[in-house]
Amino acid sequence: MQHSGPGQLLAILRPLVRDDRVLDAIAAVPRDRFVPEEDRPRAWENEPLPIGRGQTISQPLVVARMAELLDLRPEDGVLDIGTGSGYHAAVLARLSRHVWTVERHTDLSEQAAANLAAAGIDNVTLVVGDGSRGHPPEAPYDAINVAAAAWRTVPPALEDQLALGGRLVVPVAHRRQRLVLVRRQPDGVLRHRLEPVRFVPLVQRDDPD
Repeated sequence: MQHSGPGQLLAILRPLVRDDRVLDAIAAVPRDRFVPEEDRPRAWENEPLPIGRGQTISQPLVVARMAELLDLRPEDGVLDIGTGSGYHAAVLARLSRHVWTVERHTDLSEQAAANLAAAGIDNVTLVVGDGSRGHPPEAPYDAINVAAAAWRTVPPALEDQLALGGRLVVPVAHRRQRLVLVRRQPDGVLRHRLEPVRFVPLVQRDDPD
């Protein structure tokens, strides 16, 4: 059986993603470093893959789409919620100055640290905690990425940690999940509901580990 590689993945994404910087970041991050060894032959396929703890590494198209919506600049500081394998943070790190990424599960965070080191990415700080509360010590952020589905509303703490002009992308579940893009304006926040997606739920501090 022949498996996909970076070239085949980019050929799939290119008609769907307009931002060349995002495509370059997807090509530059070795996705095979972020999946379990048994799944490495499938690492460059455009699909989510299991990483343990009931979590997945997100579909590359969804990662690219969310990165494109964040409209990242090289000088941006980014908060990433739901570290998982570290892959999403790695892509964001290629597009920004620094990424702070929050994961509920200590073992996943530790594995993500090893994955990021193996991929040669050194501008990511890993934090273990409740992602719905953000990471106040480094706020405000130019961009916030949430790779897990919030229930009904965007977590208020995340909106509060957006800098003026900042962008937040989060899946929100209400009947069905949709991406929501939030922009902080001088007079408050603007929220736009976008396309349907499917993410694991955002695990909050009071949820069972």
